[in-house]
This record gives sequence, C-alpha cells and structure tokens, in this order.
Amino acid sequence: MELPSEAELLRIFIGESDRYQGRPLYEALVERAREMGLAGATVLRGVLGYGAHSRLHAAKVLRLSEDLPTVIEIVDAAEKIEAFVTAIDGMIDEGLVTREKVRVIAYRHGGDGAGD
Repeated sequence: MELPSEAELLRIFIGESDRYQGRPLYEALVERAREMGLAGATVLRGVLGYGAHSRLHAAKVLRLSEDLPTVIEIVDAAEKIEAFVTAIDGMIDEGLVTREKVRVIAYRHGGDGAGD
C-alpha cells in the first residue's frame, strides 16, 4: 500500500473504558479502520489527562485508573480519512476527534508482514 506525500492525521481522544457494543471502543475503531483499508492505526495509552468534564485520569502505582486517556492515530489520504470519520460517527459518545494535514516522509515495510 502506498500513501500520498500529502495526507491527513486523524486523532481520536477517548477513555480507555469507553465501550462500543460491549467491547473496548479503541479496539472497535482500529478494527473498523482495518476493514476499510486504512494504512494503519496506533493506539496510545496516556498516563495522565483530562477532557471535557475536567476529571483527572491518572496512572499511579497505588491506584490504577480504569479510564486512562487513550488516543488512536491514523494517517491516510484525505478521502479515506473522511470516509472513516463518517463511518465511525455513531460509535463515539464522548471524546475529541481532530484532523490535520501531514507530510508523509516514509511508509515502508520489510515485505514479510512481521512488522505490521
């Protein structure tokens, strides 16, 4: 798969405990991205953050938060990002979704699929 040099970065900010049809929302979003043929997706787990409710979510040694900040990042062509955003609109009840233009410098794989 190739990416255009001018692409878009989609970031979805949600809580780790957010669910969609009984399963983690971040898993459902990544699986939908894969089904739709997007170039790739990465889920990042935050150690500290807050959102619209200003409720602090933190990972601490003595008290593990069950709702740490979670960010899903996806880079692909603008039209593929647009189609994905439309497809997932009903999946996200709370959170923040952003898009920005990015320049793709490299998008490679070794050919054996091991690094996917």
